[in-house]
Amino acid sequence: MNAPPIRRAFADLSVGQVHYAACGEPGAPALLFLHQTPRSWAEFRAVLPLVGRRFHAIAMDTVGFGDSAPPPWAPSIERWARVAVELLDALGIERAHMVGHHTGGVIAIELAAAFPERVGALVLSSTPFTNEAFRIARAQRPPIDAVQRSADGAHLVQMWRNRQGFYPADRPDLLEAFVLDGLKALGDLEGGHRAVASYRMEERVGRITQPVLLLRALGDPFAAAHAAELAAHLPDARIVDIEGGMVPLPDQLPEAFAGAVLDFLDALR
Repeated sequence: MNAPPIRRAFADLSVGQVHYAACGEPGAPALLFLHQTPRSWAEFRAVLPLVGRRFHAIAMDTVGFGDSAPPPWAPSIERWARVAVELLDALGIERAHMVGHHTGGVIAIELAAAFPERVGALVLSSTPFTNEAFRIARAQRPPIDAVQRSADGAHLVQMWRNRQGFYPADRPDLLEAFVLDGLKALGDLEGGHRAVASYRMEERVGRITQPVLLLRALGDPFAAAHAAELAAHLPDARIVDIEGGMVPLPDQLPEAFAGAVLDFLDALR
């Protein structure tokens, strides 16, 4: 079966134009993919056709990232979740499974907590558990991606080096993709990280009743340790480990990523 094409478009929402990419038949069950900070829909570029053979797979650019409009408010997990629901409304989708990576996983949790009737299953990939201990630890660490623009372009090298240790050594293409997306968000590279750090997940996670898959990239030091902690707060969760997976998991190992998602959804039938 040939892979379905990816089609890109914009939706006019309350915040302005929001960009998304879609793959698969619109009448099929829907999956909404939510990316990490400061990436875009493009981290799911190779995943969408694999999932789109059986689902209506949609990857949106979070407001302020990729080609979506900049937010008229400070970055916020709760507000990003509301915009995601607006996109579902614009596309005529009543209910969708959510697939979130890093920041996207935190947005997916808020979607499931605040709009349970709109969310089927959850796939949380490399998603942190954000509680008071997380917030204290994050406040004591230096910024993750912040750089200062430089006339000689040194900030481009710094963006690369900030992430280099968390990416496969033989995949410069993945770091190139990160830098390209990061340049679009350069006005506030840390906005997504601040939103995650301030999100009070411990007050929201108890509302989740949907089945949950926790994807644990074993080479991701930021998030691998959180999977068991998250699972302890979710009554219907299972953990799947992806060997060799690192921070850029969806575009690093798209076949393993898509396969885990599809296996999980098959098991729910």
